[in-house]
Amino acid sequence: MGCGRVGATLAEQLEEGGHSVAVVDQNPDAFRRLPEDFQGRRVTGLGFDRDALAQAGIEEAYAFAAVSNGDNSNIIAARVVRETFGVANVVARIYDPRRAEVYQRLGIPTVATVRWTADQVLRRLLPMGAVAEFQDASSQVSLASFDLHRRWVGEDMRRLERVAGARVAYLTRLGLGIIPEEGTVLQEHDVVHLVVATDRIGPVQRLLAVAPAEEE
Repeated sequence: MGCGRVGATLAEQLEEGGHSVAVVDQNPDAFRRLPEDFQGRRVTGLGFDRDALAQAGIEEAYAFAAVSNGDNSNIIAARVVRETFGVANVVARIYDPRRAEVYQRLGIPTVATVRWTADQVLRRLLPMGAVAEFQDASSQVSLASFDLHRRWVGEDMRRLERVAGARVAYLTRLGLGIIPEEGTVLQEHDVVHLVVATDRIGPVQRLLAVAPAEEE
């Protein structure tokens, strides 16, 4: 739902990946953003209108993304698709980060674009502690990046996991994501991304903000 720049890009990428795609937008001119060779359905209508969703094939859909420029429309569409049509894989783009947090707690995965962009900019400007990058639908588990004390440089990732009580998902090193292997050690300027219980993000950040204890 929504054929702005995000919606058109998602549709193109999904089709390139071999998926069948339907795009719903109330403005027929918006479909001009789609590639000329786009093979999917173009449905003019509201993304939370049942007839429009039926034309788009919602009853056979595996997933639904609500990425229009309206928070209310996105969340209504996401709820209709999940609760009426039983589509399990649903995500809604929300501009207001406070509302996004509410809907996350209701079990509706959201992408809060303003908060995400601000966090990413700040992360590149200065140390700012833990930053949650993703939460599961229940908000119980998070993927978050952490600021580490400089003395962690040279330490094995397995030791970091033991101290943090969390799992290292990947590292960002020189702008590239890498999956740690046995014996991978932290290098200067690495960003560590941990999978952690959401309510432990603060405590884990405090553990990693101090130098690791000397091993005997």
